[in-house]
Amino acid sequence: AGTGLLQEVVYLVSQGADPDEIGLMNIDEQLPVLEYPQPGLDIIKELTSPRLIKSHLPYRFLPSDLHNGNSKVIYMARNPKDLVVSYYQFHRSLRTMSYRGTFQEFCRRFMNDKLGYGSWFEHVQEFWEHHMDANVLFLKYEDMHKDLAAMVEQLVRFLGVSYDKAQLESMVEHCHQLIDQCCNAEALPVGRGRVGLWKDIFTVSMNEKFDLVYKQKMGKCDLMFDFYL
Repeated sequence: AGTGLLQEVVYLVSQGADPDEIGLMNIDEQLPVLEYPQPGLDIIKELTSPRLIKSHLPYRFLPSDLHNGNSKVIYMARNPKDLVVSYYQFHRSLRTMSYRGTFQEFCRRFMNDKLGYGSWFEHVQEFWEHHMDANVLFLKYEDMHKDLAAMVEQLVRFLGVSYDKAQLESMVEHCHQLIDQCCNAEALPVGRGRVGLWKDIFTVSMNEKFDLVYKQKMGKCDLMFDFYL
């Protein structure tokens, strides 16, 4: 859902860093993944407060400090049609996964909640139930492309960092550079970061089936997505 990109934007905003710095560092050590064995909990324990930690876990499995409001969480959701296409390309690109099935098969698994980390529909709705909590900032991937400056301002307020007008404008430009670098990286499948990616791969019948499943599983939720810009 763009969490890899978000982690770098959050690092830039929280540290007042330059985008060129990120290319020279191991971002996974600066923002270790809570549930991964590498670099592991030892790295997390060594980080000084305020720590930046990444996770893909559902809300209910996150540490109790978060549930109690003692820690902050920034959650990013992406429209599920683009997400499933990007996720499919991600699975195919990793040697450790080596997924060789068709996109139709992968999309069917997604709709049936048969991929890693469980149901996307439950995952996103669980966080959305807490989007009004003071310690939760719920962001949407598409908004980062529609109005990056507004999102950076949200992050600045939420993280409690201070920038004057000139510094804020510079930070927004740095984030623009970072997003351009990430979305146009040669290592990524073409266009994986753009909004409306799904239209190039979904067939009419797949789209109709997906819409039906989406309505069944998200029908009672008032969370809305942009499926194209």
